[in-house]
This record gives sequence, C-alpha cells and structure tokens, in this order.
Amino acid sequence: MKSILLKTQIIFLFFGFTLAFSQQKMKIPADASFYMEINGKQLNKKVNWQKLNPFLLDVTKEEKEKPTWTDYSKTGIKYDATQYHYASFNDSLKVYTAHFILDNKDKFLEFINSTKKKGLEISKKDKYSYVSLEDDMFVAWNGDRAVLKMISYTKPYDWSDEAITDSAVAVADSAAAAVDSAYADLPEKPFDYREEIDYLKDDIKYLKESIKENKAEIAKKEKDIKYLEKHHQYPEEKKGSTDKNYGDKESEFTLPPLKQEIEEKEDLAYQKELDSIRIQEFKLVKKIAEDSFNTYFNSSLELDVSKDILKFRDANADVFVYTDYGRIVNEGIYGKMMKRYEFGEIFNNIYNSNSSYNLYFDKEKVRLVSSYQHKNPEVQSHFSAIYKGKKNKNLMSLINDKSIGYYAINIDGSKYFDLMYSLLKNSGESEYHKEMELMMETMKIVLDEEAIAKIAPGNGIFVLNELKTKTVEYTDYDYDDDYNEKEVKKTKEVAMPNFTFAFATENEGYWNRIFNLLTTNKNTAKKFSKNGDFYAFKEEKSTGYFDQLFFSVKNGTVYVTTSTDNITVKNQSDISKNWAKDSAKYPASGRFDIERLLTGLEKEFKSPSERKTLDFVKKNVGEVYFKSEAKGDALETEIDYSIKNSSENSLMYFFDLIDEIRKIKESEKKQPIL
Repeated sequence: MKSILLKTQIIFLFFGFTLAFSQQKMKIPADASFYMEINGKQLNKKVNWQKLNPFLLDVTKEEKEKPTWTDYSKTGIKYDATQYHYASFNDSLKVYTAHFILDNKDKFLEFINSTKKKGLEISKKDKYSYVSLEDDMFVAWNGDRAVLKMISYTKPYDWSDEAITDSAVAVADSAAAAVDSAYADLPEKPFDYREEIDYLKDDIKYLKESIKENKAEIAKKEKDIKYLEKHHQYPEEKKGSTDKNYGDKESEFTLPPLKQEIEEKEDLAYQKELDSIRIQEFKLVKKIAEDSFNTYFNSSLELDVSKDILKFRDANADVFVYTDYGRIVNEGIYGKMMKRYEFGEIFNNIYNSNSSYNLYFDKEKVRLVSSYQHKNPEVQSHFSAIYKGKKNKNLMSLINDKSIGYYAINIDGSKYFDLMYSLLKNSGESEYHKEMELMMETMKIVLDEEAIAKIAPGNGIFVLNELKTKTVEYTDYDYDDDYNEKEVKKTKEVAMPNFTFAFATENEGYWNRIFNLLTTNKNTAKKFSKNGDFYAFKEEKSTGYFDQLFFSVKNGTVYVTTSTDNITVKNQSDISKNWAKDSAKYPASGRFDIERLLTGLEKEFKSPSERKTLDFVKKNVGEVYFKSEAKGDALETEIDYSIKNSSENSLMYFFDLIDEIRKIKESEKKQPIL
C-alpha cells in the first residue's frame, strides 16, 4: 500500500490536528502546514505503467511479506483525477491526509484486502467503510471517494521553565540525598600515593584489555564479512555446537535460576506495560480517524481550501505544493525552544513565511517554480527591494561553457540594512522590545549605509571551473603488539577545486589597503605576498583543498581565485553569451553540469560497484539551471533540470534511472566471489 499510495507524494509528518465543518464543503485544518495537489489529468498521461508496474513489483518483493497485488495500474483509484494531500500538527498529534477519487469500488476493495493489517475486519458505517492498514494508518471509502490518514500521537512535552526547573531540582536533590546517605558515616582518608598508583595501573590494564577486545571484535567481523561474501549467509548453528566464533558472547554466561526468573518476570511486566500504552494510543488515533471520516463523508465530499494556500497555484502544473514554513518551524521543537529565550521572537519572525511550488514534468526537462512570501507585508517588501539591484555585465565575462558551473547575483546590498531593521522591529513584544528599538535607531545613526554598500554593492559571481585530483598526506594511528600507540603517515586523493569568486566594489582603495596590510603585518606576512597586480596566500605545506589563493583588485572588481589565468577574459561561445545575458538580467541565477562535477569526484568512488554506478549516472545526468527574481509580492525561483537519455519524458526518466541503478546493485550481489 505504501508503495503506490505514499511513494507518489512528498512525505511530511507534522504535529497537530483540527477540523472545521461547513455546510457544503469540508475545510482542511486551519493550521495545515502542508498542502499538495497532484494533477492526475496531466500526470497520468506521462506515466508508462508497462515500466512502472514491474518496477513497483520489484521494489515490494524485498519486503518481508510477499505482496499479493500484481497490477498497481488497476487499484480502483482514478489516476487521471486530482489527488489532494495535506498535513497539520500540534504538540501531540501529527496527521497526514490524502484524498482520492475511485473509478472501481470493487477493485479498490480487493486492493485494500490485499494490503490491510491481518486480523482486522472492515468497519461499516452509514455512509462509508474503513479499516486500519497499520497501527497508525487508516483508510475509508464509499462508492467513489477514498481517504487515507496517517496519525501519530506523542505525549506533549511541558516546555515551561517552571516544569523543567522543578524536574532538574528534584533530580539534583535526589542525587545529593543518595550521596549524603552513602558517605555520611565514612571517615575522611588521607591521600595514599601507592593506592593512587594502583588505581592508575588498573586503568591502564582496563584500556589495554579494551584494545584487545576491540581488535578481537574487528577480527571476528572481518571473518564474518569474508564468510558472507562467499556463502551469502551466516553458518547454521548446530545443536550442541561448541564453536563460539559466530555465537553470541553473552550466551557463554548464564544467570542463576532465581535471578533469571526475576528478570524474565520484570521483562514480561515491562512488555505488558508497553502493550497497554500502544493499545491506548491506538484507541486514541482510531477515534480521531473516525471523527475525521464522519466529518468528511457527511459533507459534500469537496474540500474547501483557502485562497491564501492557492494563491500561487498554476492549474497547468503537474504537482502543486504549499508549505507554511513559519508554522513548521515556529510551532515545532525549534519554535518551542526559542520561546524560552528573550530574543527568540526575532528568529521566529525571520522564519515566519510560506512557500509554494509548481512542478512540471516536461518532455526534455523538469521544471520547479517556487514562490517565497514572508507573512508580514512590510518585511516582504524589503526582501523584494534587495532583489532590485543594479546590473553588472563585467562580472559575467567569467562565465564559460567549459566550466562545471556558476552562481551569480545582482542584488542591492544597501537594502539588507532596511530588512534587518524591519525584522527587529516586527519581532513582537518582548521584555527588551524598547531596548531593541533604541538599538536600531542608534545603528541607523552610527552606520553609514551608503558607504558600507559601496564596499560591496551586491554584484558577485562564483565560477567552478574544474575539479583536479590532489594527493595529500594525513596522520592516522595504529597500535603495536604491546598496544602502544604510534603515528602512521598515509596518503589519500581529494578533489581540488579550481574556482574564481569575484564581486563588484565602488571602493577599490579599501580592499587594496586590506590586502597590503596582510602582506606587511608580521603575523600574516608569512603566508601573504604581493607579485605585480596579485596578492597571494600560500601555506608552507598545504594539506587542504587548494595549494594557494590569489587576490586582485582592478576595474571595480575584487577577485579571489586559485589561478591567475582564471580572470583573463576569454572568448565566449553563443551558449555562454546567453548565460551571461541572463546572469546580468536576474538578481540570482546559475547552472551546474552534474556530469562534469561527478567526473571531478570520480576518485571518491572506490569499489567496482560504485565505479560502475558512477559511469552509468555520468552518461545519463543532465544540467541544472536556475534563476530568481522578485515578482509582485513574492520572490520567484525557477529551477530546470535537463534530462539526457531516451526516456519518453522527464517523469519516467527518474524511474528509468533508479531502476537501472537498482539492477546494477543487484547484479553485483549475484556475482560469485572466487
């Protein structure tokens, strides 16, 4: 059931559950932090069931219980209809709900019977039937609708300072009382250095024995690995066998009969207590599920979704997702923790936003268009203002089609101050709210925002040209026969990036003074030097991911690069010119060639299986391209992933890719090891 109903959705389990009933439609919970629509009318046309069904069967065959369902394309669910999913949470409950339309009730009932939990009968109500698939999963249906619910209950935690303090004090008092009672009547002994030496010798003996045990355990596991590689299973334990190589060490020791009987009774009592708790929790979630099913099947069977959630939905998208990020963070564990701190409201205000996503599975690429919006209009206006910076074409000359990728920004750095002030001002009432307002006013007076912004106005680019392999030496530790620790020098190969980071400046003198200071200061001059137009940073013995860095300031640009050749302007191809044009146009944009990235990382893949998988992935992965801009009262980002194989569309591309990787892994397992 999980394979077909849950793997086609983004799984989010959140705390909380509330229901609001209307006369005509059923409203989704007011505190829903996640909502998703799957456009079945479009998406079903892109699914190749002849490929997908065998894939799903192959995945489910690895489960402990063999699946009895063989055709996931015929479950009774109307795949070309819209599916609705949403989730909500509070301190104690997390609930995920999915709504489906049925086209064959009898087929759906067969499917349910093949997947439901054994021993549980279907409950029939006036307007629907329902059953428990698992302890936390329920499904209800009538003639043409079905609802799936996953409900999890957790006893709420008391986040109040008083409760935490009282608990801590109680534990401390109890511990102190125990110590006092244990040592109250013992006379204080004078320090005995001989006794202390004996203690230290015992510690050394224990540490050496620990090393011996670890070495023996390692040797045992290595022997297990070799046996498994050859026989693909552990050896069968024969009755009465004295071979302890593969047996449990604890089996060598037996408890006295009376003590063993006492422990067994304690274990049984503990297990009964756990079973009782599980039964109570199951009754609770079952009641919640029933109440929800009653509400839905007594409505018009249509969902009432607020306009705020659907504000950025595109009817042409294959999948639409809405997330209330502010509620997810602020009403989760993080939010509860932040409320205990004086300035926690500031962080809660930063996260007080929501995002919407429209996903498209096109013929030759996957497109994801996201819209970010802060819930406070004033704060959002400052976010949008940052995305309206000046354009800079000079930096874009660094873009070339032979690089692995780049990330470019053209934002207004001076507007960060306004955003910071706005976040502080709108952080809500707190004990230090007036002090915060005064601090903000002082910052406005002291800081020269325009002067600071001229140092780095907000135009920058990072270009990853290539990844080179570098051999570095590192220190490991080993033990001799007497368990004395000794250092061992080893080497390994790491990927060394060849990159350029550049950003615009309207104050070249400021940066030149910084670099000149680094070359003349007695503490930094050992590593910094000047050669012509470049400043260089180099360590005596580099064991990091680059040998040296070069800095330069010219033509209103600050450069940081691993090679001086990188900042030389080169001829651009037509495709590079198009990228450069877009990069100068959008506040943020970039691209990454995943094949070239993996080629640079190929030394990280050691085993034959990893190498074979890498070779396959390199031949089939595409490029990622993205761009961001302010649109209306939101920040919009589009991410495109171009596919590169012969799949009929980008949706089936992912299934083909995963399926082929699984086949490679399976073939490696089946190969006999000689």
